[in-house]
Amino acid sequence: MKSFLVPASLLAAAILAAGTALSATPVATPQIGPNFQYGSPTFRALAQTSYQTVGLQGSFEDWLAAAYTSAGVSLGSNTSSLAAALDARAAALKAASGAERVRLERDTAQWAHTFVKKSIPKFSLERGFELANVVKSGERQCLAQSVIIAALLQRAGMQAGAVMVWANPQGQESNLGHVVAVIRLSSGTDLLDDASDPTPFVHHQGLLVQSGGTYRFVRPVYAADDTIQSYAPADGSRSLSVQDTSPLALSYLQSQFDYYRGERAPGGFMTGKATPAGLKSSEFYLRRALSENGQNALAALVLGHVLRKEGLTAQAKAQYKKAYPLYQAQGHVPSGAATALAWVNAPDKSAGHS
Repeated sequence: MKSFLVPASLLAAAILAAGTALSATPVATPQIGPNFQYGSPTFRALAQTSYQTVGLQGSFEDWLAAAYTSAGVSLGSNTSSLAAALDARAAALKAASGAERVRLERDTAQWAHTFVKKSIPKFSLERGFELANVVKSGERQCLAQSVIIAALLQRAGMQAGAVMVWANPQGQESNLGHVVAVIRLSSGTDLLDDASDPTPFVHHQGLLVQSGGTYRFVRPVYAADDTIQSYAPADGSRSLSVQDTSPLALSYLQSQFDYYRGERAPGGFMTGKATPAGLKSSEFYLRRALSENGQNALAALVLGHVLRKEGLTAQAKAQYKKAYPLYQAQGHVPSGAATALAWVNAPDKSAGHS
């Protein structure tokens, strides 16, 4: 059994400090973004929405706890359960300082990466975004795995969340096509933790983060130890310090879950041959995504695509006109959004003909 151990000098202090924290009710760690730590009502609500959507009964927290017991990837020693292990690690981190605390934080992030990949072995773009499908079929996708990693790390006493990705480590751009967990280390730098990669601490070249009450397309500036030292906005404006940024809001995460439900609805936008019922399902979830967070530019754009597929040309054009300014305001316009606006502004070839 692989184990991510706490140094002996900290173990006694960790066990003593954990005390009553080794219970089903976690003590909240202050976060730079939303708090949805494992065991919290917020984490439970995210999972319950997924269970209700899929029609699954049970508790996702209980499933994760059982997965920890069977995965053979322990966090520390002398802890009989996932909650106990996370709470003991939180106590150990609280007792540590300086370079030793950063080392423990990185060790914990590595453990979360290993645990998620071991306990949820399959990757599925079609179904893996649903936490319920993690349980039903052992499948994960970038959003689900990032939320799980961040929730575990938050319970372990760390600051963590999730951000969108628009350029991968090779610099290949997408329209916010990926999600990754982000950790704010006690050193004040950020660290990405991506279970889609064989090693956790990847160097994605384009992220979407919160800053100044809005969302910004940024390019991370990495150090040799994989940490992010600062962020360069994609629009060329003033560089942002790590402290100027934060992960996606809870409403954005909720919106992104619904975005994927709309994108992957059976018979809908991206699942093969579209049907009227499937497109209506896509439209429903995309509209709900925008009601949860109106700054989700991807949901706004794809809703336009769905309306266009439904033959609702006027509504599609109006929706594209709403989506394009969101990208502009956030600092980067992907080619798909530019193409959609060009279609809106193209001359009507039928004008003037009887």
